[in-house]
Amino acid sequence: MANLTTNPSILSWIEDRKALVKPEKVVWIDGSKEQIEQLRAEACSTGELIKLNQEKLPDCYLHRTAINDVARVENRTLICTPTQEEAGPTNNWMAPDEAYKMLDEIAKDSYVGRTMYVIPYSMGPVGSPLAKIGVELTDSIYVVLNMAIMTRVGKAVLDVLGDSNDWVRGFHAKCQIDEEKRYICQFPQDNTIISVNSGYGGNVLLGKKCFALRIASYLGKNEGWMAEHMLILGVEKPDGETKYICAAFPSACGKTNLAMLIPPEIYKEKGYKVWCVGDDISWIRKGADGRLYAINPENGFFGVAPGTNEKSNPNALASTKKGTIFTNVVHNLDDNTVWWEGLDKNPPENAVDWTGKPWNGKTSDAKGAHPNSRFTAPAVNCPCISPEFENLNGVPISAFVFGGRRAKLAPLVYQSRDWNHGVFVGSIMASETTAAAAGAVGVVRRDPMAMLPFCGYNMADYWQHWIDIGKTLDPDKAPKIFNVNWFRKDDEGNFMWPGFGDNLRVLDWILDRCDGKVDAVETAIGFVPKAEDINIDGLEGEVSRESLESILDVDKELWAKEAEGIAEFYSKFGDKLPETLKAELETLKANLK
Repeated sequence: MANLTTNPSILSWIEDRKALVKPEKVVWIDGSKEQIEQLRAEACSTGELIKLNQEKLPDCYLHRTAINDVARVENRTLICTPTQEEAGPTNNWMAPDEAYKMLDEIAKDSYVGRTMYVIPYSMGPVGSPLAKIGVELTDSIYVVLNMAIMTRVGKAVLDVLGDSNDWVRGFHAKCQIDEEKRYICQFPQDNTIISVNSGYGGNVLLGKKCFALRIASYLGKNEGWMAEHMLILGVEKPDGETKYICAAFPSACGKTNLAMLIPPEIYKEKGYKVWCVGDDISWIRKGADGRLYAINPENGFFGVAPGTNEKSNPNALASTKKGTIFTNVVHNLDDNTVWWEGLDKNPPENAVDWTGKPWNGKTSDAKGAHPNSRFTAPAVNCPCISPEFENLNGVPISAFVFGGRRAKLAPLVYQSRDWNHGVFVGSIMASETTAAAAGAVGVVRRDPMAMLPFCGYNMADYWQHWIDIGKTLDPDKAPKIFNVNWFRKDDEGNFMWPGFGDNLRVLDWILDRCDGKVDAVETAIGFVPKAEDINIDGLEGEVSRESLESILDVDKELWAKEAEGIAEFYSKFGDKLPETLKAELETLKANLK
């Protein structure tokens, strides 16, 4: 097949990789429907994909990964920078020369008898000033078909790039799917990502966390923009005006549910709407008017299937109804569809589990779908996808929201005093472990800005970058910064806030604060709402004014203990810790006295 570009940097890199891995042939991905259809058929003929019921699930397919290859491997994800200090204390590090040598030895001759697919892709709408371009080489049709959902692929991307060398190199080799030789390496200085011995999406769809966060966070630091692990949603008020929020949460905190929130009835009746711009990643840049604008660099959703259902997230479920690839879920043989735990109360009896074995959901104790099973679905399928989704300039951001799972500590919502205090609030983000994570329950895990596994350089420098961005913003135009906690519990261990769609009540207060429409109470940690300013109409029997006051309560003793935990976490960063954050911690301690 003819090359789709004359770009010398791309062609010489492909020749170099070909010499190393020796593919039987090279196929360029042009983004055409015909080519995608041909690749699907080929994958079905080899058993790599199973074609599902085309009446119930048009253009949907099922894939199973190897049993040893079902999730991101954080301990084998490396940041390869010239010095370990550049990677920082929260990343796994290897020197670039050593990493390239190791990876080349693992990948050598691994494409013999296989096809090399060349995937040119754009993160962000093609031609957007906020977009970036990558090329991924892979020997996996599964990767090609997922990248065609998650990103914008094809010749149009290469036409925009022209002969520029400003593109991210991505090389993936399945090899033997050997977990002892599995590595996902990012080389920030070289704009390069190499992944070997995995076939699981999070490790091999190199546009996702590898490029859109690890490499992009480093590019953003050098180029004056931000790559964040944040959803983007728009709240349309009854007057027709839409305001946008970026929000960061660690896993198991309802991020996708919030991104696709369905307003409670009393809000719907008034005419409120919520629009999803993105469920996972935001690229944020200052616009000509001095405000921050965000795009979702992705084109699809790579969502966790278990627990996604008609009640928890109807919009996510609707997104999976066509053009979707399901990974490691149950195959229902009776009607050739899929099932997972938490989809409904009616598991199939005549089925195949995620490992490929016969499974009866009525009698088996074992789970049918892997807990981290996934759906890769086109964003355009989402019923609440924002009309601004393809806007080349992005959407203006009014607020940044951080959050985590804290049973007693954080109030339902509080606002930072200013930008730098907001950076502090993001840097101290933490979540208490749930039963979903291995190990003890209730342990506090620090996850600053939800970026701990995804920051492509030293996290202390990343915080300083946030502080530096703040210096460039007019305080009147800078997004306000908030923290939310949907997971506060009473003394009996019951959640005090209903969550899900009712979280719009809190977002409404946040946007009113951004507009200066409501007052707040200053506390030791920041501004907390007056209970009467959070609308609880329609929550009779669930939330009373009294219980709302207790969810907004700031317990100074608990916070004093928290301050010790923050100091311990900060100590990891030594002299690199920004002075601004040291000062914010001292202010917090003083306020608590």
